[in-house]
Amino acid sequence: MVIRNNIFKSITTVFERHGADAFDTPVFELSEILNEKYGEDSKLIYNLQDQGGELCSLRYDLTVPFARWLAENSSIQNIKRYHIGKVYRRDQPAVTKGRMREFYQCDIDIAGSYGPMIPDAEIIRIVCEVFESLGWGKDSFTIKVNHRGILDGIFEICGVPQEKIRTISSAVDKLDKLDWDEVRKEMVEEKGLEEVIADRIWEFVQRKGGVEILDTLTTNEELKSNQNMARGVADMDLLFKYLRCLRVLDKVEFNLSLARGLDYYTGLIYEVVTEGSSPATATGQKLQRTAKKEKGNDWDEDRSDDPSVGVGSIAAGGRYDNLVGMFSKKG
Repeated sequence: MVIRNNIFKSITTVFERHGADAFDTPVFELSEILNEKYGEDSKLIYNLQDQGGELCSLRYDLTVPFARWLAENSSIQNIKRYHIGKVYRRDQPAVTKGRMREFYQCDIDIAGSYGPMIPDAEIIRIVCEVFESLGWGKDSFTIKVNHRGILDGIFEICGVPQEKIRTISSAVDKLDKLDWDEVRKEMVEEKGLEEVIADRIWEFVQRKGGVEILDTLTTNEELKSNQNMARGVADMDLLFKYLRCLRVLDKVEFNLSLARGLDYYTGLIYEVVTEGSSPATATGQKLQRTAKKEKGNDWDEDRSDDPSVGVGSIAAGGRYDNLVGMFSKKG
């Protein structure tokens, strides 16, 4: 408790320094509030037993309940809030690697009308300040960034049908854990994508680096003609200028394979990783490619000693312009 409270104190100090106020929501929500917001991860929602009343579920994250609250309080024009609370996921645990069914999330959100990419840049700066306040050195973590517009633009240009974009995006997001052959197999054999389209996607999503990645996107005439791509490139160009001014650009990796599995993201997406985020050994990485396919695993078994399980990302988020509108009566 002492260690946890000290961590929370460091995090809240950073949040409050940026003008955020504390916030809370109920630990459970109506099931209809949470349904169809998390893509393929919706299967991890804990649904409560029907006792003759309204169907409820334990909250999966802190973002969707906040969006629901914003829709119910439409008179609020601008808000910075932070929320530290427990969330619940029906996942297979690996306790020593941070995978638990009940765990704390520390969220900060900026909602309202602001200049383009200003809140996004501030969030990246806050992320850096949080980990520095916890004693992490500059080389201890990396913030991977991408943009849903850029990713969607790539899929459209490569020929992915609109109804498959989100599910193919979910497959691409596994490239930090699986090699391309495994991801390609999932796209083609499990999700019905044509092989030639999958191969075109790989030409783009293997790219990662810094600001120079933008140059490779803006010099491609086919990419420039796509509206989603143009929107994403303009946003990221502005973001990088702000991050340079905020002196955190060196912490960022522009990674075109970053997709984030949640359906509600619309713009910038980011993920914080460390050396322990993926299995550290080649053996562990190979095991990870097959572990989920083995039917003999006990779903309740603690997989802390399983070399196929990495820590994963230690922080993540993104822009969700349309989420609040899903709960408003105006739609």
